[in-house]
Amino acid sequence: MKKDFYKANSDFICRDIENNCEQIQYKNNSYIRIWCNEQPVTYDSHWHTALEIIMPVENDYDAIINQTPYHICAGEFLLVPPGEMHTLIAPDSGRRFIFQFDITLISKIYGFSSIRSLISKPLHITQTAFPHAYKSLFQLLDQIKEEYFSENEYSELMITSLLLNFFVKLGYHHIHTQNLFPDVQLPKQREYVQKFNDILEYIDMHYTDELTLDIMAVHSGFSKFHFSRLFKQYTNYTFNDYLNFRRIKAAEEMLLDPALSITEIAMQSGFSSISTFNRLFKQMKNCTPSEFRALHFKIIF
Repeated sequence: MKKDFYKANSDFICRDIENNCEQIQYKNNSYIRIWCNEQPVTYDSHWHTALEIIMPVENDYDAIINQTPYHICAGEFLLVPPGEMHTLIAPDSGRRFIFQFDITLISKIYGFSSIRSLISKPLHITQTAFPHAYKSLFQLLDQIKEEYFSENEYSELMITSLLLNFFVKLGYHHIHTQNLFPDVQLPKQREYVQKFNDILEYIDMHYTDELTLDIMAVHSGFSKFHFSRLFKQYTNYTFNDYLNFRRIKAAEEMLLDPALSITEIAMQSGFSSISTFNRLFKQMKNCTPSEFRALHFKIIF
């Protein structure tokens, strides 16, 4: 039976959590980990650097992310963003697939900026909430799972292609089904979407500069008030919050280089003050930059 095949080929024993950080062992040094999980085990609040997708197939499952509860029914799935503190509560019986992806390399692809803001917060994918995208997203996850367990010669390339398609579907859903710019006439909305995608790409390339709301408003061609309102509508972030989020993401990657000091990383990620960097990093990642670095090197070594 296919069910027994997944169970037999899932080399997962238990989650390895130390100091509230899950240490993920990717298979064959890849960036992907998928397993079929049937253990009725609850995991207290923890975080990890991977994007996690929880997909129940028998019985429901519960998660709490930053104090917000999510009840995931069979056939639904939940995206847990990298770095988010979350608790996992398993039922007495059931089965679910757990997907974990290190999206560091994928996130460098041009055009990914708008997706980064979209998946920076939990997404509970249901037929009701995503009526036009649910079927495609579910099928893509199912294909990723099948490819992973098939261990074909080009499995990782195929999974990368499927994962990119998954992100594109999420992006199209965000653009075409959400009322992003309610005060803008329909013919203009497409133009605004492209403009704000370009703005996010600009921030991606210039986050180390001294970017301000005034500068970005001039760059966009909007008034300061109008830009601020539209940016929040499109990204669900204020401009300053998004800029700090992007800088912290850059700092996470630099913390993996042991040759760089914490002060150097703060400066190179766009912060003019080490105290501001430490405070915002702790606020967003629930640990200090030094703790993040130490935990990651425990994962590697």
